[in-house]
Amino acid sequence: MIENDTIKLLRECDSGAKMGVTAIDDVLGSVKNAQLRESLMKSREENMSIAKDIQSLLGDYHDDGKGPSAMLKSMAWLKTKSKLAVNGSDSTVADLMTDGCNMGIKSINKYFNQYKAADEKSKDIAKRLIGAEERLAYEMRTFL
Repeated sequence: MIENDTIKLLRECDSGAKMGVTAIDDVLGSVKNAQLRESLMKSREENMSIAKDIQSLLGDYHDDGKGPSAMLKSMAWLKTKSKLAVNGSDSTVADLMTDGCNMGIKSINKYFNQYKAADEKSKDIAKRLIGAEERLAYEMRTFL
């Protein structure tokens, strides 16, 4: 049970970290403010570092992980592009990123609570990912 819950939690964190990188990549071209760009790039690097750590742990279980579903990525991309087409301001970028962070926080907390038997390393990864999302959401408030 521990191994099963550990793998499942790591897979969901893997998907979440990869989705975070994708979401940031989708908005970077629209960012005008240097401070906003720096905040997003810092968060992107943090998500990539977490994803790397997840892959290492999943490798111990001979598991390839999980990326975000094609449907989720498509829906997020469509929402991002349509909102930015109407209003390509930094405020819109911050709004989109805040929504994404809140969805990520909710999702990872759900899986954290669902896979209670996961080992401490995977729980720590989940907490790191939640913390990264919380920090970015907080930083986005300045630009709303």
